[in-house]
Amino acid sequence: MSRNNGNEIIAALDIGTSKILALVAEINEQKELKVIGFGTEPSRGLKKGVVVNIEATVNSIDQAIREAEKVADCEINTVFAGIAGSHVRSFDGHGIVRINEGEVSQEDIDGVIDASQAMSIPSDQRILHVLPKDFVIDGQEGVREPIGMSGVRLEADVHIVTVSRSAEQNIIKSMERCGLEVQQIILGQLASSFSVLSNDEKDLGVCLVDIGGGTSDIVVFMGGQIVATKVIPIGGNHVTNDIAYALRTPEKEAEEIKIKHACTTSKMVNKEELIEVPSVGNRSPRQIELERLASVVQARYEELFAVINDEIGKMNIEKLRAGIVLTGGTSQLNGAKELAEEILETDVRVGFPKDMNGTFENINSPIHATGVGLLLFALEKYKNNPHDLIKQKALESPWLRVKSWLKSNL
Repeated sequence: MSRNNGNEIIAALDIGTSKILALVAEINEQKELKVIGFGTEPSRGLKKGVVVNIEATVNSIDQAIREAEKVADCEINTVFAGIAGSHVRSFDGHGIVRINEGEVSQEDIDGVIDASQAMSIPSDQRILHVLPKDFVIDGQEGVREPIGMSGVRLEADVHIVTVSRSAEQNIIKSMERCGLEVQQIILGQLASSFSVLSNDEKDLGVCLVDIGGGTSDIVVFMGGQIVATKVIPIGGNHVTNDIAYALRTPEKEAEEIKIKHACTTSKMVNKEELIEVPSVGNRSPRQIELERLASVVQARYEELFAVINDEIGKMNIEKLRAGIVLTGGTSQLNGAKELAEEILETDVRVGFPKDMNGTFENINSPIHATGVGLLLFALEKYKNNPHDLIKQKALESPWLRVKSWLKSNL
């Protein structure tokens, strides 16, 4: 839908294990974004990025969308959506084609990308992205932009990302039941890279770790290109569960304790400081040492960073000269950066989304990195080919919207 000022409107939907985030932005005449709507809702119905309760997922998505519509004073009916979770897989591929007419054209590039996918993909998986890593012309490696170059043979090394067909279909079905048309599905950590990484970091070599509720999602850049992705089945919910188990407190209270008091290293806390911990049932609250909480959290973070270190070692890549960037809500815990530097033995920073015009103050947080990245991904798509953007439909009257909702939900 276009508003009265004629600007195009795009919407992003980050469907995570812990939260659903809806963002709405205008694209002005200078092809810049202005965020005009924001809605968030606790995610109910997903586990590690997979729908386990479709009714709860639909309700969470609908609440986030309606909140964003109210703030933006517009109707959302088409979205760019992020996908992540333990069902995501990745492979490397290689393709070779003969260059037509001795000069590389877009047709040749499309052909070599298609050839690179000629591998056996599990039947329950669908290719989501084919990301070029490197082009080779007649043995000359390191070609980034081959169009117009002369040669006989064109090769391409690519990184292929696949997702579970059923997991993707259930997420799409959940959105469609909210009256949403899916413009495009984008890998969550790829979207996050748009919002928190600089081009210099991508050129030098950097690993982005998006620590979500159910998983931690990795994407590695070298020479400006994605060379590897990985999903680690450890996230913020595991920290919450550890706290609940160790301190014998309900998960809801454990989450609040994590947010208010948790630190990832016991060296940074006052050993004599006490915090109040609610008990289960009708038992009275208890006082426990903050150091005890820190030791529980530290153990899980040490495991996470050790697994990340191991996975990076398996990737057989050059030194990451720009180090590690942590993002996602669970990256914000006190001491996470310092512990990561100690275990990973490299520079680490916490990645915040890039500022945008009209940005709400609470969007400038690592927890919203994927949502902001989805908007920036959509903007690039619009810049490259504005005709490919599916426009929002005309605003319906409240009665028509109620009618439409009843039709799709009854």
